[in-house]
Amino acid sequence: MKVKAIGLVLAGLFASTLATQSYAETKDDVIKRGTLKCGVSSDKMGFSYINDNGEWSGMDVDYCRAVAAAVLGSPDKVEYITTTSKNRFTSLASGEIDILSRSTTWTVGRDAKLGADFTTIWFYDGQGFMTRKSLGIKSVDELDGATFCLSPGTTSEHNLADYFSARGLTYRSVVFEKTEELYAAYQKGRCDALTNDVTGLAARRTLFKSPDDHFILPEVISKEPLGAYVKQGDNDWRDIVTMVGYALIEAEELNVTKDTAQELAKSTKNIAVQRLLGTDGDLGTALGLSSDWALKAIEATGNYGEIYANHVGLNSPMKFERGANALHVDGGLMYSPPFR
Repeated sequence: MKVKAIGLVLAGLFASTLATQSYAETKDDVIKRGTLKCGVSSDKMGFSYINDNGEWSGMDVDYCRAVAAAVLGSPDKVEYITTTSKNRFTSLASGEIDILSRSTTWTVGRDAKLGADFTTIWFYDGQGFMTRKSLGIKSVDELDGATFCLSPGTTSEHNLADYFSARGLTYRSVVFEKTEELYAAYQKGRCDALTNDVTGLAARRTLFKSPDDHFILPEVISKEPLGAYVKQGDNDWRDIVTMVGYALIEAEELNVTKDTAQELAKSTKNIAVQRLLGTDGDLGTALGLSSDWALKAIEATGNYGEIYANHVGLNSPMKFERGANALHVDGGLMYSPPFR
């Protein structure tokens, strides 16, 4: 009996090892392929969309560009694959994409149930509501009985149900899998309101024929920490994707910019900057990357503050304030673990 029990234990360990090995190959696959497969949206201005020049642009796009620079040496070695709210986690689990960088909310259920691991909080958001000004609605309570256009399988759908139920409010829903169909239906009057991350609503409103005809209500009903996911089980890959995000945040705090990174790598006496840029220590080796992996990422996209300003902040049409997305030293929530 003891021999049989030992055999069962060894068999279980062997199977577990094989399962781990089957997932722990993403970095090698990316390097062998020579491109990073990045799952994005295609129409969320400021985060992941195709701009007027036919180029991919946005904060989520820059995250993938930074990872490609760190791993492959070039931010241009990215294949962008459009995903929907319904198929995004399936695409990740199947290996169709290496990273899901699509303004996806981090939740306990997703980490526990969907075979995916969250990496770095890339943007703090919250769920809001948008209606047509012609309806005269000024608060969420006035949406009792309204019709909403919704996407299936999103936290927005579940948050709406919870919020209305707790207040004894009712609503009807019209569901659309594709985001562009949802917003087109809203503009045609098939529903009274939309609910999504406030940034998503604001971004989409800029694309409407008459943006000023639509009003974002003041209420924010949820916490929406957004960021990138990777497939569960590959700890090495998760570490790489996570630390690339943190490197860009740390770079902003240390005032390392896209234009100054290379010179600082040669001349700085600041030990924290040296460790970040790879001229001191062995963090690159520990991650399985070159010593200058963070330097390459910063040169590709700029630091977090530069990325924010260019796509959703003061240098963009959206002009969002930093708010919770400011560095912790400026009253926000953004900070990196120590690079040591």
